[in-house]
Amino acid sequence: TAWRVLELGGSELDAVERGCGQCEIDQCDGSVGYGGSPDESGETTLDAMIMDGNTMEVGAVADLRRVKNAIGVARKVIEYTKHTLLVGESASLFAVRMGFPYEDLTTQKSLSLYSEWLNQSCQPNYWKNVVPDSSKSCGPYKRPEEVTYKEEQTSSQRSFHNHDTIGMVVIGVSGTVASGTSTNGAIHKIPGRVGDSPIAGAGSYADSTAGGAAATGDGDIMMRFLPSYQAVEYMRMGTDPTVACQKVISRIQKYAPKFFGAIICANTTGSYGAACNKVPGFTQFHFMVSSPLLGRPTEQVVDCI
Repeated sequence: TAWRVLELGGSELDAVERGCGQCEIDQCDGSVGYGGSPDESGETTLDAMIMDGNTMEVGAVADLRRVKNAIGVARKVIEYTKHTLLVGESASLFAVRMGFPYEDLTTQKSLSLYSEWLNQSCQPNYWKNVVPDSSKSCGPYKRPEEVTYKEEQTSSQRSFHNHDTIGMVVIGVSGTVASGTSTNGAIHKIPGRVGDSPIAGAGSYADSTAGGAAATGDGDIMMRFLPSYQAVEYMRMGTDPTVACQKVISRIQKYAPKFFGAIICANTTGSYGAACNKVPGFTQFHFMVSSPLLGRPTEQVVDCI
């Protein structure tokens, strides 16, 4: 969809918005758009961002409720406000003022995911050091009277799909770069949680003087390292896109060896690459590339490191 927008003369931002928006409609992988990843209270909320690598403007929304086209709302943040990131209920009100309809993001699928989780004593979840014991029962949780922290050695408690976000980098014919992301976040997240996707430099980053990058995976860990920004900076220094991605993954590995995550990188000449962290059940990363050389969208695969 994004490639077709470019071919029809649309801008790089148009391509990112339409491409990510198509995934929201298609509910890609269950992890993008409505009807997936219900939070602890059973509600699906959306995060998205879009970045213009010419002006360095970013539009983003997080914890967006009852509005399906999150990337579209993010674009309106650039076009109609001087802000960068709008969140929660207020982001939904902004969306309605911009002409987006209120729609229910819950589906039979998200309801059944939620009730299954409740039946499994709310496992897995994202709490720690609370009472009652979050590894055995549902909340409501609170902090214990006497705090004795036990360090939990858990890797990312999520099923290892190949992706949990759509991230996209678009490079126009003149070298202009745009990027974007859209996701419904971590399944069974604590309400109010925001991951890396709508954070500039974390979920994605675009700079028309260097290139663009986008990340997918365990956003709670990855956002601490601004991986997309870091990758673009490596490419600015002349590092090959594949190597730039690998260096970013290696940096996170030092602190979180078992994290689930991957990153794609592309520089202004159209060279691209990707890298991922190797964990059990996730040894390869698949991503799609469209370019004049390839003629049509082509799946690429890299081995995780």
